[in-house]
Amino acid sequence: MVTLTTGAVELDKLLEGGIETGSITEVFGEFRTGKTQLCHTLCVTCQMPVSSGGAEGKAIYIDTEGTFRPEKLTAIAERFGLDPALALENVAYARAHNSEHQMELLKMAAAIMSTDRYALMVIDSATALFRTDYMGRGELSERQMILGQFLRQLTRLAEEFGVAVLVTNQVVANPGEMSFAKDASKPIGGNIMAHASTTRLRLRKGRGENRICTVFDSPTLPEADAQFALGSAGICDATE
Repeated sequence: MVTLTTGAVELDKLLEGGIETGSITEVFGEFRTGKTQLCHTLCVTCQMPVSSGGAEGKAIYIDTEGTFRPEKLTAIAERFGLDPALALENVAYARAHNSEHQMELLKMAAAIMSTDRYALMVIDSATALFRTDYMGRGELSERQMILGQFLRQLTRLAEEFGVAVLVTNQVVANPGEMSFAKDASKPIGGNIMAHASTTRLRLRKGRGENRICTVFDSPTLPEADAQFALGSAGICDATE
């Protein structure tokens, strides 16, 4: 089983090697918890040799919120000793403007992936456009149906091409929970999202630039926490 290193030792340990290829990993959390940083870091580490925690493949990045930063990839590539220009060239980037466009991009991704060795597909964020395109309660069932179709396609791509699929997701206040509970938020997308993702990771803020990752749901990993930090060159080890 090939896994992709996250760039942080403790986080890799928690994930028993890193982000799994051939399945969907969902990362959710509030703003600035490191979701996009993780996406950027993996776009570089997936290109590294298997012996260094990579998969010797290229990456596809579907960006729905305009969070992609090429200069970030350059810094991460330098940190891992890769040629920054080459590392950037190995990341196919597309900006999705609405949920329909996001669905279309998956077809294009499948075409690209069949021509070359890809190791990672990032959707940052999987749910944002579905939320804005289907606003009202009356449209919820339709939104969930289309989101379900999108996630099924993703599962197919993960299995067919053996890529690690990393999707990010936001959280919303969970009115059903006790509001004084230590974290009364839940990931968007309900059961549809829960069933599509093999591994679900929750990120939250720690001290300073430190962040905490919790295994929220996984068929193999124990429910545990690990600390990591957000650095200028991607995800790195937590600081004391």
